[in-house]
Amino acid sequence: MNITTNRTGIESVILTTPDPLAAATFHDAAFGLGDRLRTRASDAATSGFRGFTLSLVVSGPSTVDGFIGSAVAAGATTVKPAKKSFWGYGGVVQAPDGTLWKIATSSKKDSGAPTRTVDDFVVLLGVEDVKATKQFYIERGLTVAKGFGSKYVEFAAPASSVKLALYGRRAAAKDAGVSPEGSGSHRVVFGGGLGTFTDPDGFEWETLAE
Repeated sequence: MNITTNRTGIESVILTTPDPLAAATFHDAAFGLGDRLRTRASDAATSGFRGFTLSLVVSGPSTVDGFIGSAVAAGATTVKPAKKSFWGYGGVVQAPDGTLWKIATSSKKDSGAPTRTVDDFVVLLGVEDVKATKQFYIERGLTVAKGFGSKYVEFAAPASSVKLALYGRRAAAKDAGVSPEGSGSHRVVFGGGLGTFTDPDGFEWETLAE
């Protein structure tokens, strides 16, 4: 399994869970993201909101419905049913391993047939201090692509990488439709070329082998 790492993005999201095989089977059936999503064994204690969500941005509402449908068929629980909003159309499901997934599009109407294509795979971290965490990642080589003051930040990333975004913890939980309370392990590790470290909110990063 060969992945060429870059210095500006997440190459692989690694979900840690007591049953990595079951988690991998679910995610392959639900989303089919290949090497961008991996699993690893861990029985670290966790409860409530884990401080992050994973988002798939797609082309239209029918594609949103398709991914949510395949996730539910594979064992996910619906947290927020897909519906229209002022920004587009989307919904949230929770995988059997506890990971929260938001499937969304900025389009309110389909412009073509549904697909299984993911335009963007985004990690949204719910952090205590958006400005401080933004600076932390800037110092490690990331470049801000989009920002709304101290409320939201999205970093630039190559097309093949997973995008990283920051939101306040309470806002991230509200967006996902869950309570912001939670403790213990985040149950996720981010692999890429930024190095091995832990960020201000306890999210772990590691260098992937070339």
